[in-house]
Amino acid sequence: MDCKEKILSEDYVDIVVDFPVDILLSRAPDICYIPLGEGYSVVYDNLLTAAERWRGAYQYRFTPKVYGLMELKSAGTGEMRAAQLSEPFDSTPLISSGILSVQRQPLNLTGRGCIFCCIDTGVDYTSPVFRNEDGSTRILAIWDQTIQDGPAPQGLYFGTEYTREQINAALQAEDPYSIVPSRDTEGHGSALTGVAAGSNLGNGTVYLGAAPQADILVVKLKQCKDYLRQYYYLPDDVPAYTEADIMLAIRYADSFAEAFKRPVVMCLGVGTNMGDHNRSGFLSRYLSCMGGYRSRVMVVAGGNEGNAAHHFFGQIPTDLGRRDSYKDVEIRVAEGVRGFIMEFWGSVPDLFNVIIRSPGGETIPPIRLGVETETTHRFIYERTVITVQSVLVEANTGEQLIVFRVSQPTAGIWNFRVTAAGQLYNGDFHLWLPITDFLTAECYFLSPDPYTTLTEPSMADRVISVSTYNDANNSFFLESGRGFARMGQICPDIAAPGVNISTIYGRRTGSSLSAALTAGAAAQFMQWAVVEGNSLLAETEEVRNYFIQGAVRSAEISYPSREWGYGRLNLRRVFDVLAGVTGG
Repeated sequence: MDCKEKILSEDYVDIVVDFPVDILLSRAPDICYIPLGEGYSVVYDNLLTAAERWRGAYQYRFTPKVYGLMELKSAGTGEMRAAQLSEPFDSTPLISSGILSVQRQPLNLTGRGCIFCCIDTGVDYTSPVFRNEDGSTRILAIWDQTIQDGPAPQGLYFGTEYTREQINAALQAEDPYSIVPSRDTEGHGSALTGVAAGSNLGNGTVYLGAAPQADILVVKLKQCKDYLRQYYYLPDDVPAYTEADIMLAIRYADSFAEAFKRPVVMCLGVGTNMGDHNRSGFLSRYLSCMGGYRSRVMVVAGGNEGNAAHHFFGQIPTDLGRRDSYKDVEIRVAEGVRGFIMEFWGSVPDLFNVIIRSPGGETIPPIRLGVETETTHRFIYERTVITVQSVLVEANTGEQLIVFRVSQPTAGIWNFRVTAAGQLYNGDFHLWLPITDFLTAECYFLSPDPYTTLTEPSMADRVISVSTYNDANNSFFLESGRGFARMGQICPDIAAPGVNISTIYGRRTGSSLSAALTAGAAAQFMQWAVVEGNSLLAETEEVRNYFIQGAVRSAEISYPSREWGYGRLNLRRVFDVLAGVTGG
């Protein structure tokens, strides 16, 4: 098999590594790999031998996380087509974010000279909102990871890259898809791209994105492989994407900054609840590296898990001898839950035991964190099987971790009693269940904590992390993810409108829309900063801090806020601050 076949084969696993691949080649000559830069690579290893090679403490670290779409509900293809540009366009989010006013005189900031990149479900390139006035496309290229019969981008081996010339030829053809067959069947990527960079349409059809003159770059992510769907108990029809493919998409997008010598703004509208929620995962670290480059801006959605009851925070008293030196964690599992994964994160140097009791009263004895242990427990009177992987010092974070894989859970109330194993110094611990879309039925904590519910990778360094509010009444969106990071780092950075946003498929809601609007504003700012020469060395951190300076803050809220970050996005106020109008 050549490298492309291994990348696509269900018999090969996708593994992100942060060490020289030469170390593996002598022991695993069958692997193929793609360098990502910054010391990272994606390795494709045979499924039969990979389990042994990446076992034990390394299994969690090298099992790719999967990411879902950060929108509350996606429309089907037929529904999307029916709604396309049929509703009156609502410019309120552009106004409340200070975006519309800076598109006009005297600043004229429309994203001109910048590249907006959406890494998502693809794009409907035939839509008029992605064209110039003469009908030609504004899309520089589409890398469709799902189509394998055309040339792949250089050095990436799989998928098909469609150039601007090919897209223009397709738009002139009677059947565009006979030339460029890439489609956005979910509609999510098209909606985000329209919000961030949709063209200014007239002639009876009104639509306007935040950066209507930015060039557009699109990556359509391929679905994760079946072994990951089984590992994470994913519903059969839910979109799910691996961090490996997302990191490859970021590398691809970054190449356009070099080739075109122009600013690139990348938008990620995907997320997951898995991970340490402390900036240490592979995707978070890679984003931080790329976000530090000049002329790049990374914008990440904060997710919609704030009201989902999928996070639990517990604290065990640190006094020795106290009878209440335990914490019960209760989980309500509905009928129809195929299985779920739950992650437990402790704090160094504390050690914990966990006792599990099923709804039927069967009990698993204390599970203690080990240096590297994995055990499987089968219940006698119930079909449930629980596999517990415990790691005393997880390799990416140095933190304590227990991963519970619960297969065919009995419906009812499950109890996980967390107790101290010796002297406690902090006593804090966190647990996360999967995001809502990754569950086949309801599964939630009975005493959840709405904080630390931002989805990965929105807690990464050197990204702009965005939460969601409703600009119709300036209220915080209850489903929006909230901060801070697990160890207290400040995030989100800013809040942006994301409720009932006008898209090319009608009104949609979710943190991905907030991220898209913010990314469009970032393209506008990068036009002023880099293209027009006002701040040639601008990158993510600088744009983030300018946005914070211009954010709208309310007197009754203490900032930085777990919900609002440093306030509501307002690009006009950024320039007012620069001009000395408001004094910050």
